[in-house]
Amino acid sequence: MERRTTMLHTRFGPFGAGDPFADMRRVQGEMNRLFDGLGTSRRTSVYPPVNFWIGEDSIVMTTELPGLSESDIDLVVQDTVVSIRGEFTDRDTDEEIAWHRRERPKGKFSRSVELPFRIDAEQVDARFEHGVLTVEMQRPEDEKPKRIQIKS
Repeated sequence: MERRTTMLHTRFGPFGAGDPFADMRRVQGEMNRLFDGLGTSRRTSVYPPVNFWIGEDSIVMTTELPGLSESDIDLVVQDTVVSIRGEFTDRDTDEEIAWHRRERPKGKFSRSVELPFRIDAEQVDARFEHGVLTVEMQRPEDEKPKRIQIKS
């Protein structure tokens, strides 16, 4: 009769076999998902997300605000700060709906971003098309970089 040895591959961590905190992390993840959206969510400090790119004399900001119209958005530019505010209204107010998942934003939002240079508030162009806000902001004329010709 032949004798065979079977090896059991067990992952050993710093506390021996298995992870004693795996169940606690799983429960914590479930609790986070359960309470996500109640009270102050993590999203409020960074919502809406914005993109910026810098040109020679301007900076352009874009942000997506689906479901809003231009009259729902408040845009303020002051010195080196651009701020956007608004409110997503809850269009689905039926109390009897048993939601499976709700991810669309609702409620008030506010976002202010410090810019790398001052903005001329008289030369700001804001457009809102297909749920995307695009804001082009110009530097003041006296602060634009000037190219100096070098003489020999």
